[in-house]
Amino acid sequence: MKQTAVVIAPGRGTYNKAELGYLGQHHSTRHALISEMDAYRTAHGQKTVTELDQAARFSGAQHTRGDNASPLIYACAYSDFLSIDRDQFDIVGVTGNSMGWYIALACAGALDAMGGLEVVNTMGTLMQEHLIGGQLIYPFTDENWVPIPGQRDAILSTMRDIDALPDHTLDVSIDLGGMLVLAGNEAGLSAFEKRMPRLRERFPMRLPNHAGFHTALQDPVAELGRAALPQSLFQQPTLPLIDGRGALWHPKATDLTALRDYTLGHQVVASYDLTAAIRTAARELMPDVFIILGPGTTLGGAVAQSLILSGWRGWSDKASFQASEAETKRLLWGTPEPKA
Repeated sequence: MKQTAVVIAPGRGTYNKAELGYLGQHHSTRHALISEMDAYRTAHGQKTVTELDQAARFSGAQHTRGDNASPLIYACAYSDFLSIDRDQFDIVGVTGNSMGWYIALACAGALDAMGGLEVVNTMGTLMQEHLIGGQLIYPFTDENWVPIPGQRDAILSTMRDIDALPDHTLDVSIDLGGMLVLAGNEAGLSAFEKRMPRLRERFPMRLPNHAGFHTALQDPVAELGRAALPQSLFQQPTLPLIDGRGALWHPKATDLTALRDYTLGHQVVASYDLTAAIRTAARELMPDVFIILGPGTTLGGAVAQSLILSGWRGWSDKASFQASEAETKRLLWGTPEPKA
């Protein structure tokens, strides 16, 4: 009997040293698709995804750049999606985190494979060329993934106070399960780092080669993206899509003009709420499992935390999540192994 599944596409920051070679190791049979992606990159004077994936060593300066990381992650994640066994899983919806929205559009059929690459590559390149602002992460849950009383409010209050200062910009970029990703200019980010206590020896954590995504700082990038990416790229999705507001886009009933407007407008310049997207997926689509596409597994904690905050399956903290997973796997990564 098939399991129903919601697929989650990853955002930037998921292809790291441990993932070097992921595309070649897991998807060596997808020669035609990867070759077409490589040809697109070559035509644009950029390193191919194969060259990046097969590099002798991982380079943060090279592999985390938006113009390289975005298409590389897209190639890995989209190939993972194509490899899901449809005899085992009935995919009932697709969502993604941040850049993962573009990947989700392709997985759901709202962009074809090369249209997805064009959107990902164009937006990743524009973000890198302009690199406006930056991002940091700060948690509001404890190490057992339970919300710390007053912590979220304290983060938001501090953020608003800093944003009100002259020449300081700071806003919520992504609502990421038990953490908030904040984005702003250097003055805003530095002020937050000074005001908030250091937690677990790593927070506040700056994200390298990341810009002030999902804030008004990206207005110029959104405008350039709209100029570069035509309406003709978008088509009716074949699977339900859940966006960064938690809103559902349905097959055969999607306003394609509105979909492009959201993708190259609100999604670029306003906060992305992954927690709301996961909550909608859990409550509206009620899947048996969630499949988190590769590369990497860094998104797993945020998805689990989002499901805990949504009260899914009776999960209340990290311990109950782990106990449940030990009995029945509900979160699956990459290309799930077929059942024996």
